Amino acid sequence: MKKSVLFGALTVASLAAGAAAAATLDDVKARGKLNCGVTTGVPGFAAPDANGEWAGFDVAVCRAVAAAVFGDGTAVEFIPTTGKTRFTALASGEIDMLARNTTWTFSRDVDLKFDFVGVNYYDGQGFMVPTELGVSSAKDLDGATVCIQTGTTTELNLADYFRSNNISYEPVPIETNAEAQQQYLAGACDVYTTDASALAATRATFEAPTDHAILPEIISKEPLGPLVRHGDNAWGDIVRWSLNALITAEELGVTSANIAEMSNGTNNPEINRLLGTEGSLGEMLGLEADWAKNAIMVGGNYGEVFESNIGLSTPIGIARGLNAQWTDGGLLYSPPFR
Repeated sequence: MKKSVLFGALTVASLAAGAAAAATLDDVKARGKLNCGVTTGVPGFAAPDANGEWAGFDVAVCRAVAAAVFGDGTAVEFIPTTGKTRFTALASGEIDMLARNTTWTFSRDVDLKFDFVGVNYYDGQGFMVPTELGVSSAKDLDGATVCIQTGTTTELNLADYFRSNNISYEPVPIETNAEAQQQYLAGACDVYTTDASALAATRATFEAPTDHAILPEIISKEPLGPLVRHGDNAWGDIVRWSLNALITAEELGVTSANIAEMSNGTNNPEINRLLGTEGSLGEMLGLEADWAKNAIMVGGNYGEVFESNIGLSTPIGIARGLNAQWTDGGLLYSPPFR
């Protein structure tokens, strides 16, 4: 009897989880577009242009998922969120996924009931100061006023760092990157602290970027990645493997320039499975066979997306570093497509 009750409970739980998982994909398809939560604006990562067209490194992940589902990377609505509103928007179903330079942490994964589907950028928290302050180390910031976004991991990291180094600071709470930039440039705070990538992106928009220094200390681990709700297993698989498709495409040498030719078939079985000319990976996800091909074609493979939005050839000028492929000494690594 106990076994029957247990199996019955497991069956009900499995059915409920399956229904929840299927619901998001069904809703997205019925709506005809993906609702993707992004930041209110960080150049290079997610920001609208003068025409309201969103672009950036995180935006590219949203477009890849939309392309995987619909075959159309424009079938997505971008919904700006702040550090305070992003998790409510995801939990409530206002957005289908969040791609907003969000750090994967224990409490967000377990307590807030979200599933991080992977890491699309390995980052760490840093500090930016005006060069005229003559500061060369974060340990010289005793008594500084610090602009910091509320509702983020940077708040705790900042408190921990200053406490462990026995120095003090005065927080200047802000809600968005745009507000932080305004307050910092107006002199309302001596320091702006956030993820080092966002500091580089923000500094690149200044009239005189060289008048501001990003200090050498990186005080935290910030694995940033897209996330979905718990119970959205099937939907989570689609978002996860769309990201992995971009990463694997770079590793295997599939680019926006050669993907059409490679889609005719190659002598590499994994490329063929990735692009849908062999196997049934698309069917397993409930998508078309060419779902990954469509995801890659939107903006290219991971390396192409990185270089075109935040790489060394852009004003932001970020080197690959930890975000290089594992074969090049970085941390970027996708499970195999088989």
